[in-house]
Amino acid sequence: MEKHIYKGETKIDAINKAKKDLVETENNLIINVISETEKETQIEVIEKREILDYIKESIIKLLNEIGYQNINIEITNKDITPNFTIYSDDDALLIGKNGRNLRALQKIIREKTRKELNENVKFIINVGNYQEKREKSLEHLAFNIAREVRNSGLPVKMDRMNSYERRIIHNTLANDKYVTTHSEGEEPNRYVIVEPKKND
Repeated sequence: MEKHIYKGETKIDAINKAKKDLVETENNLIINVISETEKETQIEVIEKREILDYIKESIIKLLNEIGYQNINIEITNKDITPNFTIYSDDDALLIGKNGRNLRALQKIIREKTRKELNENVKFIINVGNYQEKREKSLEHLAFNIAREVRNSGLPVKMDRMNSYERRIIHNTLANDKYVTTHSEGEEPNRYVIVEPKKND
């Protein structure tokens, strides 16, 4: 992954040089300011397509090292977030019980990418159509718990979930007339509370 350095009198000048040189829009660049003085700004620029290639290669390398040889990865965008879908000879083992292995894989690759870029990059790693099935399952769970909360009038504390899963619960119940949701706890043990809406 190539990191390009540009200098300009201001940050905007440096960015404009990067855009012209790389023939890219600013939306397709990751830009970090290295130094900034009254006379000069120096920036580090990485093209987003190179980041996607880096993540893909990191996934392949890691899976090769643990014995997965026949894998294909398809990159798509889901709500602007890059989605890396893995197809392998043993999807069930790669996913693990309740998605445990898949979450571990995503955590390792996220941390590796963050260290390389010194920045958090949002992306999703999927195996086959597991994430779609998981989303449907979480949506179904959210509706069931919302019904339980409406009937009992009591809040329900859900099991711990990662940020992606919590977001599905929040989004599923965002327009519910009778319940509201919020997250509590510290990572990696944050969880969702579903509770009755307070009448104003």
